[in-house]
Amino acid sequence: MFNKAIEAGGVAVVTGAASGVGFAAAREFATRGLDVVLADLPSQQLDDAAGAIGELVLNGRTVMTKATDAADASAVEDLADAAFSIGPIAILMNNAGIARPTKAWTEADNWRRMIEVNLFGVMNGVQAFVPRMIKANRPASIINTGSKQGITTPPGNPGYNVTKAGVKVLTEMLAHELREAGAPISTHLFVPGFTYTGMIASFMPEKPEAAWTAERTVEHLLNRVAENDFYVLCPDNEVSSEIDNRRVSWASQDITENRPALSRWHPDFAASFADYEKS
Repeated sequence: MFNKAIEAGGVAVVTGAASGVGFAAAREFATRGLDVVLADLPSQQLDDAAGAIGELVLNGRTVMTKATDAADASAVEDLADAAFSIGPIAILMNNAGIARPTKAWTEADNWRRMIEVNLFGVMNGVQAFVPRMIKANRPASIINTGSKQGITTPPGNPGYNVTKAGVKVLTEMLAHELREAGAPISTHLFVPGFTYTGMIASFMPEKPEAAWTAERTVEHLLNRVAENDFYVLCPDNEVSSEIDNRRVSWASQDITENRPALSRWHPDFAASFADYEKS
């Protein structure tokens, strides 16, 4: 489905496209012959990203920037209008996201802002684009960026975990509903591993050995999407796909085994989890 979406031509729309995996994905879509719309908060970085991609584009393809706050539904509607004015949508990548510190009973403002950007930002993209994509009835792909923190929900930032868990469920429901509607649109939950981005570089000037580059993460994403995989959990140089699978399985078994919540980090289960992860 994804290869058909690219082969059919059209427009790739990427939110959070000024840097990191969003920029790497937008650049890759452009090199594969798609028109590209880069959406992010207004900044020189966004303009520079479009300029860098424009230098790679051949045959007069369009590279457009659209300053957009993904949390603003009307702004995302404007983004959709701008993108559809270029042509039919081949790729919609709802990637914009932020992280703010939270605890379960504090930092309410940070909770709200992350929910607005990380969860409602994805929903805004789905609601602004999908009805017109269904009407176009042509091959297309939707990629929503989630997180392992929305699957295994490690302690440390419950607000962020909640938003990414919401993205997981929304994307699962979207895939089901598009399938039931018979739309030729594939849906994918993109879950990066440890990826070296500008945000990490701000406090880690040198790329850690464990981290993948944004380009390698996007390469893995596109390979998996080409196979029509829904769940795209990316490994990194420290965490393999096998380790990811064990961690996800252990987390789900907290329910079926009636263990304490987040038992992976519970002292009574530390030895059991360590043995399980190695098995």
